[in-house]
Amino acid sequence: SGEHGLDGSGVYNGTSDLQLERMNVYFNEASGNKYVPRAVLVDLEPGTMDAVRAGPFGQLFRPDNFVFGQSGAGNNWAKGHYTEGAELVDQVLDVVRREAEGCDCLQGFQITHSLGGGTGAGMGTLLI
Repeated sequence: SGEHGLDGSGVYNGTSDLQLERMNVYFNEASGNKYVPRAVLVDLEPGTMDAVRAGPFGQLFRPDNFVFGQSGAGNNWAKGHYTEGAELVDQVLDVVRREAEGCDCLQGFQITHSLGGGTGAGMGTLLI
């Protein structure tokens, strides 16, 4: 968000037209000239989501775009892919679908996930 000139509440405070030029690729413009990321944050345990919310840009994200489980996968690929992750996959896809339907001209998805562990690797491969 900093590279786009946004502060922690999503208000544009930048100084360059280049910062605004492609803002709509990653952000929706909300009321009050605020920008909200088109991001869906997923984890199988709530601790990481709490850390994001408590961070400097935590208030930027839509609260209903946080999708998380309660038990975690304990770095176990199979739990992320077959059990814990499988329980959340429909909820994740619903949030992704809602974000996609809000786009004028969807061109693709950018997915960032780890290659190890339960959520990143297990649930990540399930979603892909």
